[in-house]
Amino acid sequence: MTEQPRRGRGVPNYRRNYVPGGTYFFTVVTHERRPILTTDLGRRCLRRAITTAQRRRPFELVAVVLLPDHFHAIWALPPGDSKYPHRWKRIKEAFTTAFLAGGGVEGTRSDSRTKQGERGVWQRRFWEHTVRDEDDLKRCVDYVHWNPVKHGLVSAVKDYRWSSFARFVRAGEYPEDWGMAESPPDLPGAEWD
Repeated sequence: MTEQPRRGRGVPNYRRNYVPGGTYFFTVVTHERRPILTTDLGRRCLRRAITTAQRRRPFELVAVVLLPDHFHAIWALPPGDSKYPHRWKRIKEAFTTAFLAGGGVEGTRSDSRTKQGERGVWQRRFWEHTVRDEDDLKRCVDYVHWNPVKHGLVSAVKDYRWSSFARFVRAGEYPEDWGMAESPPDLPGAEWD
């Protein structure tokens, strides 16, 4: 998400980039950075929400990593389709409903959230980066897979359970020991709050 100059009264003017059939990198963060996503309940609810969204409005989940309080995903949309915000809205709604029904606890709800009918599960927005070309895609995929090491959750990329790294190794895209000697990838803005 690109933040453009402010519109007055301190309200930022967010602009999204829409490329029909595009590939996008996303960062989605829990409300108050609560560590709910790698719990059994969180993983189950997120998998179901994404699968349901893919059935209704298809997209390819190119790469993903699930961390306790946020996740990164790379999507490729079908030709002519650029409606990723609609998909994210549905995913967040489905996750929230299932998570709370399954006994998950939400964070603090401000007066603003309460008035808007928003639950205390997700941050309101998400960060998006439009993938420009194959080199940019490689950098984004590397960033996704390196992220658990960056956050100190594991010392080797291969040791993290909740990422698409093993699928990429099986496909021959990475050696199993990738990340041990490489410089960490950088994607400015991807750890968006």
